[in-house]
This record gives sequence, structure tokens and C-alpha cells, in this order.
Amino acid sequence: MALPVLGANPPARRSRFGRTLTARAVLVTCAVALVSVLVTAVVAVPLAVRGAERRDQEALAAQARLAAEVLRTRLDRGRTADEERLIQQLRNQGIDAYLIRRGVVDRSGLPPKLVQRVAQGRNVSARRPIDGRRALVEGRALPGGNGVVLARASATGLWRRVLLSLWLPLLAGLAAGVVAGLLLARRLARPIRTAATAAARLRAGDRAVRVPVEPPDEVADLAEALNGLAAALSTSEGRQREFLLSVSHELRTPLTAIRGYAEALADGVIGPEGTADTGRTVLAEAEHLDRLIGDLLALARLEAADFPLEPAPVDLGRLVADAARTWSDRCAAVGVPFRVEVPDAPVPAYTDPGRIRQVVDGLLENALRVVPPGATVVLAARPAGPDPAAGGVLEVRDGGPGFTDDDLAVAFERGALHQRYRGVRKVGSGLGLALAAGLVRRLGGEIVAGHAPEGGAAFTVRLPADPYPTRTSA
Repeated sequence: MALPVLGANPPARRSRFGRTLTARAVLVTCAVALVSVLVTAVVAVPLAVRGAERRDQEALAAQARLAAEVLRTRLDRGRTADEERLIQQLRNQGIDAYLIRRGVVDRSGLPPKLVQRVAQGRNVSARRPIDGRRALVEGRALPGGNGVVLARASATGLWRRVLLSLWLPLLAGLAAGVVAGLLLARRLARPIRTAATAAARLRAGDRAVRVPVEPPDEVADLAEALNGLAAALSTSEGRQREFLLSVSHELRTPLTAIRGYAEALADGVIGPEGTADTGRTVLAEAEHLDRLIGDLLALARLEAADFPLEPAPVDLGRLVADAARTWSDRCAAVGVPFRVEVPDAPVPAYTDPGRIRQVVDGLLENALRVVPPGATVVLAARPAGPDPAAGGVLEVRDGGPGFTDDDLAVAFERGALHQRYRGVRKVGSGLGLALAAGLVRRLGGEIVAGHAPEGGAAFTVRLPADPYPTRTSA
């Protein structure tokens, strides 16, 4: 069955302009485009003005060269008709012509230094004030102190003409930036809205939702994270359902027995001679029910920050000896040999003796439930290393059926082994190992499951020797 894939349309939501990612991206892009246009104008307009002036200067220089060639042999003859025609043609083009004969200019207006320079045989190309107006000047020196100087007034309104010629391209660039910003913002916002829609559907309980994984990498990472979250929630809820089914089955078993015996007593089916046996059976089932409820409450409270713990320095060897007095008799009653392995020296650890005894009792009860008569149950304590600061280790081993490698991976998950072996061999409520693992971790230690040399399962609990930071989560 194919999983539904989210579309790109997010749920409708009213928002003030500027509060959405799309609006902000458009505003930022518009600002960037406007700044780019202004920077372009600041850089391009002076360049364009200088380019126009340079072209005017080059055109005037070409006119000056041509005039110098025409007048090269005529200036020494005095004023001629050819000179007049040339000067008139230049004047019609807005160019003033000044003729220098033997170092003397034919009319006033030129700066003396400029006249002197041309008379000395040097060409001039510059912008100089002529008759009080700024003008482009091109001077060409001729032999004998002669020369020709052409002057054209600088164009007025050049900046205005350049700006008028550039406003349309600049406006087009600004419009293109706005459009690009809008498209980019919508492209960026679409996967985020898709992820928001997916999160809303996950919150509503839809665990089949999946987000398409698309570039760029950041969006793909977000989609993969949401898909992983949906898969993890689906797996977790499936395990919870299985756990609740297992617990309900375990609760129903003693309740069914208690109810059956209660109905038999009420109907008078059981006579006075069987009342005592019936009472013991009902009491045993009630105690089983009480233990199951106690385990459930302990697991629920284990996640709380105020879970009561009273850690103190403990000799694990003495704790093992105390537990052995209780469990040796219980094991002997069912024909199971019980062995204790402790060193002669103390095994120091820093832990809550009551809670760690609860862990040991739970592990031994699990072992005694599955081992056949004649198989061994071992309770051991030893230092974690040659240094006393390394802490201590507790071991519970048995000669029962043990675990497979797959079992070891889920040994401490609630109800995992119960679900796997129910109806195959004797199982408990499925809570004991999860409770033991949670207690050990809250006590700053670690617990692992493995294979025992006796042929069954081995549980190893490592505890610290020094005070540990307070655990707030199991």
C-alpha cells in the first residue's frame, strides 16, 4: 500500500505582511535589487559621462589635426579666404578656432600659457576655461611658432541625458529582481510549508505521512528528519500497543483465577475442607497481580525527576551474601543448585542498596522461572578492575535456555521477550528486565545481557565506585 505524499499547498493561515518567509524574502530581494541599481547608477553614470566627454574630445582632436594639415602652409601668408571658410565651417559646428602666428594668437580668449605651449611646438589636449566657460581644447603646433587651437564648450546637461538614457535599464533590473525574489521566496517557502503540514498531520495522529526528499540539501535533511520521526513514532506506538496487549493479558490471568475461585466460593461449590487451599491460591494470584501493578508503577515513576534514590557506599560482596540467604532456599525448593561467587576482599560501589537489591531479585526471579531442575543459578560480585575507583560488578548467570543474539538486542525493551516467547516457555510480565535496566541507569551504572558459561543467560551490572551526577531520565 503506497503511503500518501504531501502536496505543496499548506493550510490557509492569516498573517500580517512581513511576517511570512515569502514576504520577507521578497522584501530582502527588493532591497538587494534596489541597492544594486543604485550602486550601478553611481558607478555607471560617471563612467558614461566620462565616455561621452572622451568621445567629444576625440572628435575635436580629429578636427584639430585636419585643420592643422589644411593650414600648415597658409598661416605665414596672412589671412586668406581659405582660412575664413575653414573657420566658418568650424563655427557652424560649435567650434571656435584660434590661429597662432609666430607665437601670437589672432584673437583674445585663450590662456597665455596655452598659447605659449603651442608656440613652443607642443600639442595640447585638455579642458580649460575659455572666455569664462569650461571648454574642450585641442591645440596642434606647426613649424615656426605657428599653431591651431580648437575649443568647444563642454556639453551642458550631459549628466541629465545620461540618466535619462539609463533609467529604463535600471528600472528593468529592479523589476527583474522583484520577480526573481518572489519566485525564489516561493521556492524556499514551499518545502517549509510542506514540512509544517506534515508536522501537523503527525500531531493529529497520521503516522503514514511522508515528505518528499528534494534538494537543496538543507530541505532534504529536514524531509528525512520528519520521515524518520514519523517512522519512529509508528514503531514506538506499535510497540506500545503490543506492550499494552501483553500487560492486559498478564492482568487478566490472575483476575480470571481470582474471579473463578470467588464465584465458586459464592456458589458453595468449594466445601469447608477446600477453603484453605482456595484462599492460598487466591492470595498467590493477588500477590502476582500486586507485583505486576507494582512493576508498572515503578516503570512509570522511573522517568520522573523526583524518583526516590538513596545512594551510599555499598559492599557488593555483603549485598550478595544477604541475597544468597533468601535465594538459596528458594532454589533448593525447586531442585536448582545456587552458587555464590564473591572475592575475599570487599567490592566497593556507590549505589542505592535497596534499589540494587530490587534489580538482583528481579534477575534471579527471571532465572529461576526458566531454568530446569538441576541447572545452576549463579550470583557473583567482583571488582570492575584492579583500581578500586573502577567500581564493582554484579552478575546473575543461569543454565537455562538462554538467549539468541537477536534476543540480546531487545532484552531490555518492555515486553519484547514476553511477546517473542509467550506460549513457547515460561515468561513473566515482560516488565522485569526493562525495570532493572531503568534502575541501573538511574543509579549511574550499566547493564548488559549476554551468554553465560553455564549455558544460559548472563546479566552483568556495572556500578560506579564514586558519587555520580543525578540522572533525570531512565
